[in-house]
Amino acid sequence: MLTSIERLLLVRGVPIFKELRDDFLIRLASIMNEVSYPSGKMIFAQGQDGRSLYIVVAGRVRVHLADKDLAVVEKGGCFGEMSLFDAEPRSASVTAIAGCDCLVLTQQQLYEAIDETPDIAVNIIRLLSRRIRNQNIQLNELQASNQT
Repeated sequence: MLTSIERLLLVRGVPIFKELRDDFLIRLASIMNEVSYPSGKMIFAQGQDGRSLYIVVAGRVRVHLADKDLAVVEKGGCFGEMSLFDAEPRSASVTAIAGCDCLVLTQQQLYEAIDETPDIAVNIIRLLSRRIRNQNIQLNELQASNQT
């Protein structure tokens, strides 16, 4: 069980929350649920409905499509944020690599927080934009290497 200070420090370190005021972060951190997953446990599967963002507190998770790894997320990283904003199924699966503890923020909790502090939406848009940009770079590099 995390203390209030530990929750605040962890949430403050997540890129989408970095520029928000501490009073807002304290509120946000206090409403998140703590969940634990054993090593090898699938947290969610590609195609599932989802309306939650996860912040890794301890351990590591792999984001993957079948057996192809897309990313490894460690302490302080987040995953699942796309499902908070669209009605689409999960775009990838996530599995705990080692025993993993997470804080979970639901779509409803986030929308209530955005109503209070709209800046959080801008930070999330920046994060998603960066991820798309990085994917485009990787795709371009892959295409260039295939042409040689």
